[in-house]
Amino acid sequence: MKSKSADGASRMERKTLEKNRRVLMKSLCMKLASVIPKEHYASSKDMLSQQDQLDQATSYIKTLRSRIEKMKERRSRNIIIQDTEKEIDSATTSEFSLPFVEVRHQDSNLEVVLISGQEKRFVFHEVISVLEEEGAQVINANFSVVGEKIFYTLHSQAVSSRLGLDVSIVTERLKQLIR
Repeated sequence: MKSKSADGASRMERKTLEKNRRVLMKSLCMKLASVIPKEHYASSKDMLSQQDQLDQATSYIKTLRSRIEKMKERRSRNIIIQDTEKEIDSATTSEFSLPFVEVRHQDSNLEVVLISGQEKRFVFHEVISVLEEEGAQVINANFSVVGEKIFYTLHSQAVSSRLGLDVSIVTERLKQLIR
């Protein structure tokens, strides 16, 4: 049979261990509460109970997890888009060399599509001058930049429907100009 003094000492040791555990847990809860941004707290009370602080921390962690998942989804979509753009760039580069000229003719209308790279540019007004010299009036001209390519589109119309446009001459002059 144990003595009363040994039983009392073990009881004091357990109380001390439990007190140290509670102090440690309180310290850890305060540390957890300190890393939660103040904007995330739902209530405006200055003092929250320990349970409220743990609930707020849990809610904040769930919010962070959902943000991480959304960012991962966005990143995977961006990677897919980048891969697709690379495939398109390699496919279009293999189809034609830059700069590229295409002239479409229908009745008295003429559409010119020019594609160049960022490193190989040409003077846009010279293209318009060639069209005007060949008897076309530019109705609309625009350009857009997509990735490393610049797309120019010009819509023109023959000045005189009797004269018409010689598409082969226009095409050759434009090819000489951009090269």
